Amino acid sequence: MRTVAATTTIGDLEDVLAEIEAISEATGATIQCFDATYVAGDRHLRRAVELAVRAREQGTAVAREPAVEILLYAAGRRQINQALEMGVSEGEGDVVAVVTDGDEAAAEQRVRKLLGGTDAGDTGVSLGNADTIKMFFDIGDREVAVVDGNLEDMVLERVALLDVET
Repeated sequence: MRTVAATTTIGDLEDVLAEIEAISEATGATIQCFDATYVAGDRHLRRAVELAVRAREQGTAVAREPAVEILLYAAGRRQINQALEMGVSEGEGDVVAVVTDGDEAAAEQRVRKLLGGTDAGDTGVSLGNADTIKMFFDIGDREVAVVDGNLEDMVLERVALLDVET
């Protein structure tokens, strides 16, 4: 799995998604883009990818497309319309893209060029807005206090619970 992060401006969402789809088709990679403010960290994305792959291998995936299954796990939801809140939208903002499978190197390079991004670990793009994450994942301040303020651990728990709830 590779990640690309960028502060970018998306003028026409359909055009960007069509280009992502073209990159995916050309490289055989699965690519999913997220609004970075909803991403609790690298472990959050890695776990979502792992669980989505496992669901597809076990025949329990909800979505037809692997990228959408990754989105569902990252969001900790089985309803695509609810999970889409974590996706990218038109306007300026921080974006992080996950690239997995196929020719990851070529796909990463093309996504990086499209978004004007860098590796998620090597950029000023901040992953995760604490208030946004707590609201989206329904995490209360008392819960965060119990785990010594590690919000990413709480999100990982929510992501893992998706398998239990289905």
